[in-house]
Amino acid sequence: MIHLRSSSGSSSPGSRFDPHPGGVPARHRDPLTRSIGRALNAARRCVPIVLAWSLCAVVPAFGDVWQPATGHVQVPIWPGSAPDSLPQAGPEFSAPVTRQADKVWLSVQRVSRPKMTVYPAQGTNTGAAIVVFPGGGYHVLAIDLEGTELCEWFAAHGITAVLLKYRVPNTGPHWDDSCRCQRDARSPSALQDAQRTLGLVRAHAAEWHVDPHRVGVIGTSAGGHLVADISTHWAKRAYTPVDAADAQSCRPDFAIALYPGHLLEHQRSKLELNPTIPVTSRTPPTFLCQAMDDPVDSVNNSIVYALALQRAGVPVETHLFARGGHAFGLRRAGEPVGRWPELAMDWLRTIGILPNSR
Repeated sequence: MIHLRSSSGSSSPGSRFDPHPGGVPARHRDPLTRSIGRALNAARRCVPIVLAWSLCAVVPAFGDVWQPATGHVQVPIWPGSAPDSLPQAGPEFSAPVTRQADKVWLSVQRVSRPKMTVYPAQGTNTGAAIVVFPGGGYHVLAIDLEGTELCEWFAAHGITAVLLKYRVPNTGPHWDDSCRCQRDARSPSALQDAQRTLGLVRAHAAEWHVDPHRVGVIGTSAGGHLVADISTHWAKRAYTPVDAADAQSCRPDFAIALYPGHLLEHQRSKLELNPTIPVTSRTPPTFLCQAMDDPVDSVNNSIVYALALQRAGVPVETHLFARGGHAFGLRRAGEPVGRWPELAMDWLRTIGILPNSR
């Protein structure tokens, strides 16, 4: 069923991404790349910029390779080199790039060796697990705003969370500034990393106290596209299997996509889903959430995906909020759109992933 919310709410002026002058269509905009460029230039000059705090205060962290908080360890998902590896412009690094809800968020860039970090369930373990795909336009990864913060929230609610630091850039559909056009990836590297991680979670299910039949995915923005990608491309690995983990199913048991993008490309008609996302009756139950005022990815991304799922007979719950902008993550507490985590938990109960506590 589709829930359309028209509730009012406020969106703070500083919480949105770059408005992207130049007339680029909303679905093709890449705010992250533009924000990064501004941040890098400001860091060199050591002056404040509009979209970031005065970077003079945070420059010492610039360039560090991202590491999870103490107590968590990230491990490579491939035993050797990742398949179809592409050359990078330089080594992996992280950088603070813009303000979101009065906080700097951290981007991770040039990921060539994908890794995962496990956040064990806290308190009462529900047995469910969720793999988290941060957004970033398939250019960077918003590793805290759309990664660690989600993992910590789900873990605190008894769900084992696994953060996937998948390969970027250009590992999925992305905006190319050189041609001012949308391009598909030369190799489905992000999908490969997602498939591999789902198999690894199931291979380690007993060790991590996870039910292998209750493993799902959540993604934001480009990560929301990756959710749809793996939800419709799980029957066959996009790479040659490397070990026993690849014998495990990589089909998510449930899927959550927040303000997804890249679902409107290659359309032949309005309200048609991107044909590279072939929905069938075996696509997992899906929860969608987006704001009507999203200035980056049109809300039509969620609408066309919901309609395609409904036509295929796939259980889908969609929440569209009047306000919230883009990249709200968990940073809109107190606003209507900030209720999405509780709505998602209620949905997980209705589809049998979580026990019904009411």
